[in-house]
Amino acid sequence: MKVLVIGSGGQVGCALLATAPSAFTITHASRAECDLADADAVRALIGDASPAIVINAAAYTAVDAAESDEEAARAVNAEAVANLVGAHAGKLVQIGTDFVFDGSANRPYQPDDERAPLSVYGATKAAGEDHLRPTDLLVRTSWVYGAGGRNFVTTMLRLMREKDEVRVVSDQIGSPTWANGLASTIWKLVGKEAAGTFHHSDAGVASWYDFAVAIQEEARAMGLLDRSAPIIPIRTTNYPTAARRPPFSVLDSSATRALLQDGYTHWRLNLWHMLREEKALG
Repeated sequence: MKVLVIGSGGQVGCALLATAPSAFTITHASRAECDLADADAVRALIGDASPAIVINAAAYTAVDAAESDEEAARAVNAEAVANLVGAHAGKLVQIGTDFVFDGSANRPYQPDDERAPLSVYGATKAAGEDHLRPTDLLVRTSWVYGAGGRNFVTTMLRLMREKDEVRVVSDQIGSPTWANGLASTIWKLVGKEAAGTFHHSDAGVASWYDFAVAIQEEARAMGLLDRSAPIIPIRTTNYPTAARRPPFSVLDSSATRALLQDGYTHWRLNLWHMLREEKALG
């Protein structure tokens, strides 16, 4: 089966290429290679590749920048999905985000829970979801990171090397997710011919502060850091940002795990795997 992966230059796109099963014939394109907001360009890309399935890993993920650049965020996160649906009669696999929820829940969010995004980023991702057909597949995820990418883990490693102390928000709760694990789940869902909305994140929950502490502990043990920097927990109000974040964005992945019958992997174990990859990159 021929699969086109769009957004192959990003961390999820790279993970999809790295974990692709041999049963699939993969072609790919980065955002730089195709303007997804250009319907003609998208039709040409789909026509040349002739895929049975398209996986869209491209997204405008600069959450704070989106607040002052809604047009660009909407073009990539919403209009691009409409263009892909219009150009491709087969299944579209779209990667979604926990930011479509407002964080007011007291339990993990299920796939059919009401969306109420707090930010332009979340709103444009929700608008992209609305273009999907019942036969398409939406996989929402949270707090994604991968080796070699620009993400919370690599940012923390840099700050812990450079700063005398690191201040990290402790009142936003979610589930860190390794890009490779997400990619593996997507391929399994595709293999199951799944359609509709599914959630995937690593098992367990953490605050950003908890995540930072674990990053430093694992990185020190692995030799990625040669010293420990004090990590200071702070409240969201002490770290103002342009975009509002959901204070609680844990996703319920039980339906995904039940379909795939593959069990849960805790986020700390996957963090260890990612840091090993990061160390190998030098």
